[in-house]
Amino acid sequence: MKAAKEELSMECDYEYEAACQKKFRDLLMHHPDLHQVCRVSRVIDNLSTKRILTTEFVHGVPIDRIAVGAVSEQDQNVRNHVASAILRLCLTELFVWRFMQTDPNWSNFLYDTNTGLVQLVDFGASRDYRKPFVDEYLRMVHACANRDREGCIDASIKMGFLSGDECREMLNAHVEAGFIIGEPFASEEPYDFVAGNIAGRVSALAAVMLKYRLNPPPKEAYTLHR
Repeated sequence: MKAAKEELSMECDYEYEAACQKKFRDLLMHHPDLHQVCRVSRVIDNLSTKRILTTEFVHGVPIDRIAVGAVSEQDQNVRNHVASAILRLCLTELFVWRFMQTDPNWSNFLYDTNTGLVQLVDFGASRDYRKPFVDEYLRMVHACANRDREGCIDASIKMGFLSGDECREMLNAHVEAGFIIGEPFASEEPYDFVAGNIAGRVSALAAVMLKYRLNPPPKEAYTLHR
């Protein structure tokens, strides 16, 4: 509850959001690849205040709109392009910049059909992450991708996802969920997220984890896992 209150307070501060949007725009503009597929509009400073944020207008449709309708080869190419751009952006935000826009609302990612760019908007939920947390998180992702049970548990304890005193049922569910989420990182080929049904399979383990969890996740997880 405390973390949620802090987030809401920050998301209503448009001076904070403007600063985050400028930072993201600068990071993207200087990235060798991402600037070719993603774009952040300019903040209009003289029309912005703590309670009003004014930016350049951007064209585009929410990305969920390109995931519906009849499927053609062209449709699938667009979907692959958008999904690849967002995945690359997400991993760069977390593991390179350690600065992430954590609101996954579909309308915060607009696909411009004329330019092929993914326009990014709404930076009120942007967060910095501590290097020790990010480094340990990357170690956990690597362990899960390689189905390394002990590596997954060790990293989870160091970050605070586990206390180290969990029962076998909890450990098994936690590790299995990690291995499922790690599947895309283990694949040498493009991963089929529809066939993989990651959300459904992890949800099936949620009841066990809720029943046997001994401590809440680290504070960073509340924004990162949205």
